[in-house]
Amino acid sequence: LSSWFPNQTRTDSSNENTGSEAEESNECKVWRNSMCLFRGAEYERYTNMTGREALSYYDMNLSAQDHQNYFLCSTDAGKFEYETMQTAWRERDPKLRLELAHKALAHNQKYTLYFLCYIAEQKFKLALKAAEDNFRKSHSLKRDTNVVVYIRRRLALCARRFGRLKEAVKIMKDLIKEFPTMYVANVYENLIETLLEMQSYGEFNLPKSATIYYTTALLKVRLVAERFSPSVALKKGLTPAEMSAVEAIHKALEFNPHVPKYLLEMKPLILPPEHILKRGDSEAIAYSFWHISHWQRVQGALDMLRGTFEGSWHELSVYPRKETPSSLLFASGLAFGIVILMILVHQFPKPATELFNLPAQWFIHPLKQTYEAVDKFFLHVFSQIEQTWLFKMFI
Repeated sequence: LSSWFPNQTRTDSSNENTGSEAEESNECKVWRNSMCLFRGAEYERYTNMTGREALSYYDMNLSAQDHQNYFLCSTDAGKFEYETMQTAWRERDPKLRLELAHKALAHNQKYTLYFLCYIAEQKFKLALKAAEDNFRKSHSLKRDTNVVVYIRRRLALCARRFGRLKEAVKIMKDLIKEFPTMYVANVYENLIETLLEMQSYGEFNLPKSATIYYTTALLKVRLVAERFSPSVALKKGLTPAEMSAVEAIHKALEFNPHVPKYLLEMKPLILPPEHILKRGDSEAIAYSFWHISHWQRVQGALDMLRGTFEGSWHELSVYPRKETPSSLLFASGLAFGIVILMILVHQFPKPATELFNLPAQWFIHPLKQTYEAVDKFFLHVFSQIEQTWLFKMFI
């Protein structure tokens, strides 16, 4: 696949430091999930069947912001159809989204026909035709380019869902060749998953993501998983191919340690969100949702992943957290309490005196009663002793 992504695999030794800093900052950003499901056909069907919302308000709000950034430009400001679509993108109810889309479509059929695909994932081919017409007329508008790429990628995903894998791969390859700088679409991740479904395995070198690292590990594990035996490995050691596979798994675990818990079914899978955090749990869900079947298809791959994961997994450390001594905490609390009492007595002397006298009386009164009872007890004992004949004889 490296020949399909020349702009993404190329590195420059003079910019290694700045590049690594940029990559670290990008990993902390929220990215759109390129493997997200279709709203109308999949997310909405899940909601109708279970009564639960698959997408959070935060996720849908990010999607609405993405749509505004990718599919609007300065020339659209103030137009009725585009203002209507902004409202539709933020609407959570699918029926209301469709009503707003049809309202915008009725106002201007020429320019808003393709917006239907963003509302309920409908009429992709009709939307693509309208988008390509606009793209040919105005190549200068980035909005039209984004629309064409988005619709063609979603058409490829539709073909992938229906099992037309060759058609899906062709559309994705054409997109990568025609628009090599469109990193935001992340078409290469969709292409990788489709190639795995076709069992067209091969080595590749792509930007950092869970899909890249774990697919690389899967391809290396596939070569040795059937013959791999932990007992034999302990006795004779790992072969070079097995060592390469284990190192690939370790690199994948280092990038995102959450993925094995879903691949090994230690945690239940849920529907993937529309946005993911690189190296986070959401990326692990998005990857495992589609790729768990590929790992299960390779015999022995999950066993090798389990052995490597259990040996390298550990609880997240909190170093360098320092444990505070309990005596220091007690002394600090006591000093703080004394200061508060002194301030109260100084500011409110009479109420403070009454307040302190009341618990003091509660505490002193039982002690006083106890003292009197003990005193009476000993007086009674001594009086009884005085009456005995032994005491009188001693006197």
